[in-house]
Amino acid sequence: MTANLSMRHRGLIWLLLSALVIVLDQFTKHVVLGVLQPFVPHPVIPGFLNWTLAFNTGAAFSFLADHPELARWMFSVIAVVVSGVLARWLAKTPRDDWRSALPLALVIGGALGNLIDRLRFGHVTDFIQVYYQQWAFPAFNVADSAISVGAVLLVAFGLFGHGRHEGVK
Repeated sequence: MTANLSMRHRGLIWLLLSALVIVLDQFTKHVVLGVLQPFVPHPVIPGFLNWTLAFNTGAAFSFLADHPELARWMFSVIAVVVSGVLARWLAKTPRDDWRSALPLALVIGGALGNLIDRLRFGHVTDFIQVYYQQWAFPAFNVADSAISVGAVLLVAFGLFGHGRHEGVK
């Protein structure tokens, strides 16, 4: 009974947030694939934000895009390994330690959202484009956003977080 009680207090419940990120990511990609033409910008906030359908066979900033098969399988393996390591970390995290659990869940959801694209299509579907005048940030998606926000929160809470649980390793 004690083992069951301690399992209920672990951070794996936060995987529900990961699942929500995956569902939102896949839903938005499904919608944009049905309504947008590739590489045709649709202004959302003129001068700042477009919906622009793009396909990335590499990783961030099209890293390894010139080697799509290598990138597909290498980043798929990395996504599985990183998600597994983070899920194990999450399993050891107290459920109420949101400063650890929230960022981990976001990164896991984002990694698995993009993994689904890589396995299904051989590329990641991107559609959010931030720009200003002639400068444009590479297009990204909901999964990329979750990974970025999760990573920033993990670093910020690690550096500046106060009131962390004693004994969390």
